[in-house]
Amino acid sequence: MPVQDPEKLRIAQKHLLYIKICRKCGARNPMSAEKCRRCRSKELRPKRRELKR
Repeated sequence: MPVQDPEKLRIAQKHLLYIKICRKCGARNPMSAEKCRRCRSKELRPKRRELKR
């Protein structure tokens, strides 16, 4: 069921799309993270926000 309220949609997108992914273990981290919360690696990348084809 899609979210109709634009404010709730913005909040959901922020929590689902604006994160960093660890290149070593795949853990989800906040955008402000410098190191991975699980393996303490500094190899973090932002999550892709484009649709895959």
